[in-house]
Amino acid sequence: MAFIRKKQQEQQLQLYSKERFSLLLLNLEEYYFEQHRANHILHKGSHHERKIRGSLKICSKSVIFEPDSISQPIIKIPLRDCIKIGKHGENGANRHFTKAKSGGISLIFSQVYFIKEHNVVAPYKIERGKMEYVFELDVPGKVEDVVETLLQLHRASCLDKLGDQTAMITAILQSRLARTSFDKNRFQNISEKLHMECKAEMVTPLVTNPGHVCITDTNLYFQPLNGYPKPVVQITLQDVRRIYKRRHGLMPLGLEVFCTEDDLCSDIYLKFYEPQDRDDLYFYIATYLEHHVAEHTAESYMLQWQRGHLSNYQYLLHLNNLADRSCNDLSQYPVFPWIIHDYSSSELDLSNPGTFRDLSKPVGALNKERLERLLTRYQEMPEPKFMYGSHYSSPGYVLFYLVRIAPEYMLCLQNGRFDNADRMFNSIAETWKNCLDGATDFKELIPEFYGDDVSFLVNSLKLDLGKRQGGQMVDDVELPPWASSPEDFLQKSKDALESNYVSEHLHEWIDLIFGYKQKGSDAVGAHNVFHPLTYEGGVDLNSIQDPDEKVAMLTQILEFGQTPKQLFVTPHPRRITPKFKSLSQTSSYNASMADSPVSPGEESFEDLTEESKTLAWNNITKLQLHEHYKIHKEAVTGITVSRNGSSVFTTSQDSTLKMFSKESKMLQRSISFSNMALSSCLLLPGDATVITSSWDNNVYFYSIAFGRRQDTLMGHDDAVSKICWHDNRLYSASWDSTVKVWSGVPAEMPGTKRHHFDLLAELEHDVSVDTISLNAASTLLVSGTKEGTVNIWDLTTATLMHQIPCHSGIVCDTAFSPDSRHVLSTGADGCLNVIDVQTGMLISSMTSDEPQRCFVWDGNSVLSGSQSGELLIWDLLGAKISERIQGHTGAVTCIWMNEQCSSIITGGEDRQIIFWKLQY
Repeated sequence: MAFIRKKQQEQQLQLYSKERFSLLLLNLEEYYFEQHRANHILHKGSHHERKIRGSLKICSKSVIFEPDSISQPIIKIPLRDCIKIGKHGENGANRHFTKAKSGGISLIFSQVYFIKEHNVVAPYKIERGKMEYVFELDVPGKVEDVVETLLQLHRASCLDKLGDQTAMITAILQSRLARTSFDKNRFQNISEKLHMECKAEMVTPLVTNPGHVCITDTNLYFQPLNGYPKPVVQITLQDVRRIYKRRHGLMPLGLEVFCTEDDLCSDIYLKFYEPQDRDDLYFYIATYLEHHVAEHTAESYMLQWQRGHLSNYQYLLHLNNLADRSCNDLSQYPVFPWIIHDYSSSELDLSNPGTFRDLSKPVGALNKERLERLLTRYQEMPEPKFMYGSHYSSPGYVLFYLVRIAPEYMLCLQNGRFDNADRMFNSIAETWKNCLDGATDFKELIPEFYGDDVSFLVNSLKLDLGKRQGGQMVDDVELPPWASSPEDFLQKSKDALESNYVSEHLHEWIDLIFGYKQKGSDAVGAHNVFHPLTYEGGVDLNSIQDPDEKVAMLTQILEFGQTPKQLFVTPHPRRITPKFKSLSQTSSYNASMADSPVSPGEESFEDLTEESKTLAWNNITKLQLHEHYKIHKEAVTGITVSRNGSSVFTTSQDSTLKMFSKESKMLQRSISFSNMALSSCLLLPGDATVITSSWDNNVYFYSIAFGRRQDTLMGHDDAVSKICWHDNRLYSASWDSTVKVWSGVPAEMPGTKRHHFDLLAELEHDVSVDTISLNAASTLLVSGTKEGTVNIWDLTTATLMHQIPCHSGIVCDTAFSPDSRHVLSTGADGCLNVIDVQTGMLISSMTSDEPQRCFVWDGNSVLSGSQSGELLIWDLLGAKISERIQGHTGAVTCIWMNEQCSSIITGGEDRQIIFWKLQY
């Protein structure tokens, strides 16, 4: 998992440096500047004098001596506790010794910490009382400089105000950075071209490490000022998969770089001193990545999740990443929900809704009695009001869960101590109960609860974490009765997260944490209001003049926890997995045996059709032009084909309907109904009648058997732009701003009687309607207007469900996905937009440099016809164009695909129809 992998990376770096020392031995917000090989001289000048070999490390608030022998403890002397710092013997009897060999530094102090004796991680031992330690540097000539540095840092540590201390240490750090620069000898290749260099800090949990960032045409480098944990960290730009701008300490200064696609653990997290440096570096890497990697948005990940291509776990990882959550920043560590409510049963029943926590409520609102008490306090509170005094995620909460694998982080956060044994993470059930009942405990979970590594549940390091009131030692985490082992606990937690219940309700929790219920009146209504300081924009640190107040505010923000960046401002669509076969992880047509109407071993026709569709779309990039025919005098506007595939009917702006024989490759009929353009055509069931729409405001019915116009429907006051038919109902869209629904009673004998039509409904629009489409069941209709609005209508009630202004020009084409969950629209603005039918939310938008005039799609991939005549194949889930295929010499104006998705015909402005072949 994230933290565990990050810790493994750090351990590898420490193996490289062969040190017990870690930046976690420093105080929060402390810097490690330099180290010197030295001896710690015990009992100086006496018969018992002895030397302990090691490294002396100069830090901004302390001096640390790391002995080479692991049996000896690391010594940490806080500078604020120093009484006197100087060269050994410069004021006293040992003065002659100093002149003879001036390599000694004397520290007189009142308090010292002993850490990691015998390399055992344990609470720090403290010794108090006036003491003197002498350290003898290997290079005597450096003593003067080191003493001078220590005196300067000592003055900073002894300043009364924390803000003044911070300002002075920052000045010392910036001075050191200004006197150094990136060592170009560290470039991997002498031919590398330097693009930019600046100062920055590498961020890891609880600590930051200052140095220099350098980017070339092939690599990103970070060189720590102190050379720790290695001289240079290098990342090859070609390996980079994702980059994110980050808030660090509520400031827009962070940048995180990932060389993996699906992981929370980044390869480097940098904090810059100037937002411009961060933005310049981001721009350079992003420009490089444009040619290699597709950028994903929350909406594009949502589409993948809805369609079953991302698990609940993967989707939450991506949302955390996009919302500034990072495993490098414990104040913004990834947050995951409590899923299970039952921690007492011997068996875990994932089919019982009562097993699960209510995901529509924050943790603080799960207990009704506690919530009532909190609301009473909230109502009596002066502005700014908040319901919860603590957050659902903070550094303390993260380390509460991870103390067994990250004890040094806990010791760092708590000044060398573990928490009280009874307050430790002792039991899953106890922790959940406290989150339900505790007056100040509202914490959620971390990704590790749904991962594969059990080490955070097991005291494998044999840490002495203290003794509880009942006398038992704190050891492994106590599991619920339904878990036979830590591995079983994690597996069942993962199963719960991916269960149908959670899939159906996870969007409710996303609304609280990342969505529209995070802020404002919706947050109040959902009982989801936290302290103002936890929200992005809750405080402007730059506006605070008092340095003390600023440092105190920042410390409070970092320790208290931060609300994720808001990703959605409208309700998040739900994912209803059982109802849609396409959400199966294995294939889009793999229904369970229980749902199948056929006996085992027998394939239904529907299964074969689904298999054919899947095979066709998997090979859609291998589409090849087969035959082309110029049969019209103007642009082709519509294509429909007889069920046996032998006859192709086309309409055109040349006002004719034509019938083309695929077998004889001959034009068989040409029919003209008026002198105005025909806009679309379709075949009625039975292949006896073709319907065409015209710019002369009419819809025409043509009998194939009798070769004549059978009927005319004069239904509109302006051009009819598109028609659809289903189950004896005709749907006609017009530039007169309406879509009309007609009941079409068929003639008893084709060609003998006229059709009879009744107007059932009129769907009013503000402007002309250019395109319409029905869903598979004909319960929904989508329309696109000339002003760029997409409208979704419920045909059962003839009411408007959603009106989405998502294009900046004419909507060229619209269509529902096969499962009716989404609508895709294309426009003159070159955009392909995916809309969630349930919520009306625009969940994905991709752009091309020209309009896409028409398309077919399977919910995941799109085959579109462009203004230039190319066919474009889009991977919506990967947010990229997979293939461009040259076709027409002018715009592709219409496209037809058979039910099995194996046969494709396109029409264009070049007056041609083109037959395409799929290469399997």
